Amino acid sequence: MVLAFRISSDPADLDRERVHRWLSTDAYWAIGRPREVQDAAIDGSRNYGAYDEASGDQVAYARVVTDGVTFAWLCDVYVDRSVRGEGVGVALVGHVVTEIRALGVGRIVLATGDAHGLYERFGFAAIDAPERWMMLGAS
Repeated sequence: MVLAFRISSDPADLDRERVHRWLSTDAYWAIGRPREVQDAAIDGSRNYGAYDEASGDQVAYARVVTDGVTFAWLCDVYVDRSVRGEGVGVALVGHVVTEIRALGVGRIVLATGDAHGLYERFGFAAIDAPERWMMLGAS
């Protein structure tokens, strides 16, 4: 059976407890992230959820930090293990990229340790001049 799902950018639809559990216990980049930090991140970002049409349960999440004009950072992309391989991640990322591009944002960045193939489908590529990028804080 193929999973039927909908994608929403309405923050009221988010299952914040589920998002926090996913990220803080199963996402290598956010292990141990406190709930109050996750809630603050949600409040300061554009958020996207994918929801099972049959049950209404949230099955995936993505967050975008952006000024809405020149720059966006796609982060915290997570698909519940029970629905991986069902096309939810592809649909979610495609929706996010389409929506952010429609704003006129010219640069979307992300970091991934294991999903390069997913993001390459949407035109993401290694940074041309990584020596020009810098970071302050934990890596």
